[in-house]
Amino acid sequence: MAFNKLCLLVTCALAIAVSVPAHSPQGESVMKPKVVEESGFTVVGIEVRTSNAKEMSPEGLIGKQWARFMQESLAARIPHKADSSVLAVYSDYASDKDGEYNFLIGARVTSAKEVPAGMVVKKVPTGRYAVFTSEKGPVGKVVSGLWQKIWTISKAEPGGDRAYKVDYEVYDERAANPEDAQVDVHIGIK
Repeated sequence: MAFNKLCLLVTCALAIAVSVPAHSPQGESVMKPKVVEESGFTVVGIEVRTSNAKEMSPEGLIGKQWARFMQESLAARIPHKADSSVLAVYSDYASDKDGEYNFLIGARVTSAKEVPAGMVVKKVPTGRYAVFTSEKGPVGKVVSGLWQKIWTISKAEPGGDRAYKVDYEVYDERAANPEDAQVDVHIGIK
């Protein structure tokens, strides 16, 4: 995967996603997500605490985390990876999309016995998740577009109210070409 290019495009997507007001033309609906029961898993990576308000300012941290993760080839330092996907995990919400949350970028692992210095372990809990799949296209455009849709849907549309415990994005082989990427966003629901 062209990680440096992916990093740049995802950084742009996040800047767009948090700075463009969410709105949906009347009658427009997000595709119906697939609701899955996730058995839970462990992710190892780098983490920061931020908020969407902070991400709209020059002090935003998510883009910097992506840049660091890619520039320092941190994925290669994570032992016991379950697969080649990169995950972006949003957790420990203070309230909802308007409050602070932790952002971790890393990889799913089969064992967290060896955690590299400067990295943390995060458990993605067992539970119900609404899985939204982006359109195919430039990663910056499709990721920001998908989040915009998620933020505007009704409470019932994802198959349950958002839990605001853990949500995550999966950058798998479908995101190998950042100009023609497809990404899944898993939203924890009650």
